[in-house]
Amino acid sequence: MKLINRLAAAAAVCALMSGAAVAEEITEFRIGILGGENASDRLRSNECLREKTEELLGVDTKLFAPADYNGVIEGLLGGNLDLAWLGASGYAKVYLTDPDAVEPVLVKINTDGSYGYYSIGFARTDRNIDDLKDMEGKVFGFGDPNSTSGYLIPSIEIPASGFPMEPGQYFGDVRFTGGHEQTIVAVYNGDIDAGVTWADGLGEWEDGFNSGALRKASDAGLVDMTELTEIWRSKVIPEGPIVVRKDLPEKVKMQVVGLVASLESMDPECAYGFMAGEIKGIAPIDHSAYEAIIEARRLKSQ
Repeated sequence: MKLINRLAAAAAVCALMSGAAVAEEITEFRIGILGGENASDRLRSNECLREKTEELLGVDTKLFAPADYNGVIEGLLGGNLDLAWLGASGYAKVYLTDPDAVEPVLVKINTDGSYGYYSIGFARTDRNIDDLKDMEGKVFGFGDPNSTSGYLIPSIEIPASGFPMEPGQYFGDVRFTGGHEQTIVAVYNGDIDAGVTWADGLGEWEDGFNSGALRKASDAGLVDMTELTEIWRSKVIPEGPIVVRKDLPEKVKMQVVGLVASLESMDPECAYGFMAGEIKGIAPIDHSAYEAIIEARRLKSQ
């Protein structure tokens, strides 16, 4: 946490700089928000960050919430977004397409000090599905092709454990739902038999864990977690990075990184919305943390 404190101190120093001086280098700042829940909820959860960034930089700051992960990825690749919180697989796609587009700078730290999370398979309790052995001939839902927990990791680990992912080979069908929230709602409403989403795996199942898509769905009243059952869990996945556009002015990067790093200590409620639940803090990270995911994505695309 010492690094977090240093970044927070840097933010405080940078906040004393003239907003007009920043405006000479950039005319606006654009924050991309991955899919996974409906756009209005995503915008509301990130509005406090938008306001703080606009106040700090002194330029118009906008939120963009595309319908799918690829919208944010393409926005970063095209230089049309300046900051986003990506999944590890999304970062891998950006890096493999253009290694000079963005740089990873920060990562969410869980309440236990770790920065990993899990892909969680789940089903309605009344479907009597306890594990993947009960999923033969049934419909399995996945969020987005560019999601780490919602597709990449399950598509590697589930077949490796003896359950082929091609529709009809073991599962009756394998469908993309469009995002984590869509998967959760589809399972809860009985539209599909089971799905996968992401969670830190900490805290109580009944709360949707401490952070993740299940926690957000539970907080929003979309599901009663006691009516859902965990049926599968991946190995630990490195939490995706918060990235910034690489060719941003260095002063702007320093200010924004400092702001986000200090968010949990400065405004815990804002950090809760931005980071999808309870966290310990937001700490520095770099490219080396994602080399294994990048290689997995590269091999998957061959």
